[in-house]
Amino acid sequence: MERARITELVPGGQGIATLADGKKAFLWNALPGELVEFEITKNKRSYCEGIATNIIEASPERIAPKDECYLATSPWQMMDFQTELTQKSLITKACFTQNHLNIDILPTVTDGKDFYYRNKMEYSLYWDHDTAQIYPAFHVRGTHRKTPVTQSSIERPEIFAKAQEIIAKLNAQHAEARIYQSLLIRCDQNGQTSAALFENGKSHPVMDNLQDTLLGQTYTYSPNGFFQINLPVYEMVLKNIATHIKTDKVLDLYAGVGSIGLSVARDKQLTLVEVNGAAFGEMQNNAKDSNAKCILAKSEDVTEYISPDCTVILDPPRAGCDAKLINKLNEVLPEQIIYLSCNPITQARDIAMLAERYQISPLQPYNFFPRTPHIENLVFLTRK
Repeated sequence: MERARITELVPGGQGIATLADGKKAFLWNALPGELVEFEITKNKRSYCEGIATNIIEASPERIAPKDECYLATSPWQMMDFQTELTQKSLITKACFTQNHLNIDILPTVTDGKDFYYRNKMEYSLYWDHDTAQIYPAFHVRGTHRKTPVTQSSIERPEIFAKAQEIIAKLNAQHAEARIYQSLLIRCDQNGQTSAALFENGKSHPVMDNLQDTLLGQTYTYSPNGFFQINLPVYEMVLKNIATHIKTDKVLDLYAGVGSIGLSVARDKQLTLVEVNGAAFGEMQNNAKDSNAKCILAKSEDVTEYISPDCTVILDPPRAGCDAKLINKLNEVLPEQIIYLSCNPITQARDIAMLAERYQISPLQPYNFFPRTPHIENLVFLTRK
């Protein structure tokens, strides 16, 4: 078994080390400064990936994880919470520095709740031959193997309780785990759940829609569609955005079910753009008591709605914004751009292409996904 000294954490969440032969090792369950022994899960010519299985010299920031399955669900359970917040700001700073952007990174904002926050969870099903029972399960990180779980602390308790209830019924019916793809469960802020078993080779069943309220506005959404995972922290972001909008005209791109634009600019000249048909239908329903204009299209295909007197809200997928859209923003120069991102790498890339013409505010990271390496960042750009 190989040894490695960890130097830092990378945006993906692993610790990185340089091995004796110059190869880079990206390791889960490893913190900066630690000396570890590790098991390789993927081996390439110039790098390898793996899991630290023996911590020879531990970091003072290391703590005992809450769950046995933490590497599958929330691999940063093994560091103290303040270290997690610090690391997220450091990783964000590194992403922007690599794009030659020297902007201030504010301390990561949290609501202080680091467990029992996820309002959506998808479980695999595991058949235990010894007990002849089905268990909820997750895939072991870096492998196709499943690990059964009897405790999981990352999702809201109502979700795990519902999973146990459904699986108990399957066991009572002597069902077979292998016929199921997964079990999806979502709950609203009041704890009401919507659940569905997805069977292999069959169409996904229709799930009961849920409702939640953000900044006083009620939103209906499909449990298996896109809606934020951590609503209390998301509402903190919305409050921040609402105080910064300067224009009467607002264009919300990558709008999903409309929860950003309709929460912060419902009383303005609001245009919402979304490409996913199911999300668009939910957006229309959420916008029915407003004057918002809803458009079903790719955000980069409706750039004619960008104007110099508007605020453009961007909340793209992990791949970031299409180059066509960034070029149009640079051409038209809207007064303000508000950019919320779940990927600091692509966010830094996109903002670097806008930096010549825009003043960039200090960037604010939010801890949407505690105990995981996922980072959500908010930044305001004002035309120079």
